[in-house]
Amino acid sequence: MDPRWDESVPIYRQLRDRVVAMILEGALKEGDPLPSVRSVAAEFRLNPLTVLKGYQQLVDEQLVEKRRGLGMFVSAGASKALMKDERQRFLEEEWPKVYATIQRLGLSPSDLLKGGAAAPTTPWPSTPGSAKDDSSN
Repeated sequence: MDPRWDESVPIYRQLRDRVVAMILEGALKEGDPLPSVRSVAAEFRLNPLTVLKGYQQLVDEQLVEKRRGLGMFVSAGASKALMKDERQRFLEEEWPKVYATIQRLGLSPSDLLKGGAAAPTTPWPSTPGSAKDDSSN
């Protein structure tokens, strides 16, 4: 996990989001244990209650399960549930902002695919008709 924190978002929320990202990226798989509250608190110099609050959000969302005396583990089905929820959140919250920026800047599909230095290293999967759409610009 990245030790830098964004001052505009509560740390417990950022911690929760980092664990979510680790699950989505496959770094944490279903059944895997989460690092202990104490180890995360020590490593990132956080109050253990802050770490516990972030972990508790994951428990409340049923993404993580507590096993008494053993710790916390990624729940079965967490990755699938997260993917569904995160896609929906992206489409409802992030995509409208991204789309508005694309429109404001007058970017074409080919501009987006070229992307420059900030483009992802893995190309997006092509969709039917995308090559035809690009050639018209």
